[in-house]
Amino acid sequence: MSAGAAMKKKSTEPIPVMDYGQFRRARKLVHECCNYDNGQCIALDEGDGCVCVQSISHSVLCRWFCCAVLPLDRELEAALFHRLERKRCSVCARLFLPGSNRAKYCPDCAARMKRKHAAERKRKQRRICHALGREKAL
Repeated sequence: MSAGAAMKKKSTEPIPVMDYGQFRRARKLVHECCNYDNGQCIALDEGDGCVCVQSISHSVLCRWFCCAVLPLDRELEAALFHRLERKRCSVCARLFLPGSNRAKYCPDCAARMKRKHAAERKRKQRRICHALGREKAL
């Protein structure tokens, strides 16, 4: 696939539109961008001041913002770009982007639930006495 074909394919994808809460979160992230300087975009600046388009738009327009800044807020990125691929965590009910089709928990809850299930498994294993072939009395 040539670079021109890749650009055409990318331009046919719909531009994600943010609601007000997502806009506020993205607005805070804009300040983390290395091209942002007091409301001006250094990448678009050609001598005269050019306002940062991402700081005033309810759409995701800036490619640099999409590639470098938006991944800092994984939940917002999943909400904007992976709407159909998202799952809801069974514990905290937050939306997350699963790594596989078996994912049930968000990354924060996954470690906690792994420890919990391991403790339950070991507790059950210790309760059953393998040497005597019967369960221990509690």
